[in-house]
Amino acid sequence: MKRAAGGNLLWGPWLLWGPWSRFGTIIMLVALAADQLNKWWMIYVYKIAERGRVALLPFFDLVMVWNEGISYGLFPQGSAVGRAVLIAIAAAAVLGLFVWLARTERALAAASIGLIAGGAVGNAIDRAMYGAVADFFSLHAFGFYWYIFNIADVAIVAGVAGLLYDTLITGHKMVPKSP
Repeated sequence: MKRAAGGNLLWGPWLLWGPWSRFGTIIMLVALAADQLNKWWMIYVYKIAERGRVALLPFFDLVMVWNEGISYGLFPQGSAVGRAVLIAIAAAAVLGLFVWLARTERALAAASIGLIAGGAVGNAIDRAMYGAVADFFSLHAFGFYWYIFNIADVAIVAGVAGLLYDTLITGHKMVPKSP
């Protein structure tokens, strides 16, 4: 493995830092801040738990739900060990995302990776602080309730959509560079 200037292995584009890493990290921090500020406001200022379900639109409500699992409440973890495992998985995923971010060469991919990482960190912070993820936004129609989510979840979905667009729609192919 080549060494970066000064012999530092951690900051070369082959490991954790690349040309779009700063941009992706800024996007991650913005997504994380938006998520955590919204959760703080909803829990401690708006006091959504005391209000119960608040209808905003015919298809959109605010409601307090603590999700002890992952997406859609799958794999609920009521124990400290289970939560620690989910936090460790999130940490490993974020580390993997930073390795990917260091290798990306496009702004859309960097922003998308930053959104996913910011959402993962935001939900991991909830697990560490509260033992579960705070979700507030409820979409529903015709008596069917889909999903209760938070800003971290929105960031993750937007990031995945961005990566899909970058890969599938723009026709980007992962082609090795010629020597």
